[in-house]
Amino acid sequence: MSSHRNPCTGTWSRGLFRAASIAGAGALVSLGLGAGVAAAVPAPTSPCAAVHVLAARGSTEAPGPGAIGALVAQIQSAVSSTVSTSSVSYPALLTPYDYSSTAGDTAVKQQLTAQVQACPDQKIVMVGYSQGAQIIGDALGGGGGVLGLGPASSPVPSSVAGHVAAVVQYGDPRHMPNLSFDRGTAVGATGLFPRLPSQSLVPFANIIRSFCDLGDPFCAGGTNIGAHLDYTLLYDQTATAFVVSQLRGLGVS
Repeated sequence: MSSHRNPCTGTWSRGLFRAASIAGAGALVSLGLGAGVAAAVPAPTSPCAAVHVLAARGSTEAPGPGAIGALVAQIQSAVSSTVSTSSVSYPALLTPYDYSSTAGDTAVKQQLTAQVQACPDQKIVMVGYSQGAQIIGDALGGGGGVLGLGPASSPVPSSVAGHVAAVVQYGDPRHMPNLSFDRGTAVGATGLFPRLPSQSLVPFANIIRSFCDLGDPFCAGGTNIGAHLDYTLLYDQTATAFVVSQLRGLGVS
C-alpha cells in the first residue's frame, strides 16, 4: 500500500524518521489493505473503450492496481460507457525510493503515451495511491529534482496530457499546500518531497483532486500511519463523483 520514503541519511533526522515510518506503513499495508479491494470489472473487448483508467499502486503493494483498485471498480460501475483499465508497471519499492519513483515516473509517461497513441479519442483517468499518487503527478508536472528523489525529469508532452480527463491522488508525498484541487483535512500541509516551482500541477487544477489528511506522515508530515491507510474508505465515493462529473463534462456518461 503506501509508504514512501527514501532512507538516505545515517542520523535520526527527519529523513530517517521518514524511512522508519515508511517501513511501518509497508508492513501495515501488506497485512491489511489488499483484502478489502473490490474486484475490477472486466474491460470491454472492443479495441478502444470510451474511457481508460490508469492506476498506480502504493509502495510494497503487489503488481496490479493495489488498494486503489477499489476506486477503479467504483468508477467502472458509475460510468455507463465502456471503461478499460490498466496498472502502472513499476517497482513500487520503499528502498531505494529514488530508483522506484524514477522508474514509476518513466512508466506512467510511457504507458500514458502508448494509450493515447492507441486510442486517440479515449478519455483517460489516472488514479494513484501514495507513491502511486506521486508518480502520476510527476508524469504531468515533472519528477525528481529534490533531495530523496532522482534527477529532475520533464513532464509528458501537452499533446499527451491533454487527453487526461481526471486525476485522483491519495496521500501524495509531493502534496503542496492550499491549492484549489486539495481535498481532505490537511489541505494546508506540505508533503515529504515538495514540488519545485517548475513542477507545479496548478495548470491541471481543473482535472485533479488530491486528498491528504491530517497526521499522514507522507503528504502532511504527521506521525499517524493510520491516516495514510484510510483514503479509499473515506474518499472513494467523493472521488468517483468527481471523475464522473469530469467525464460528463466531456460528453461521456
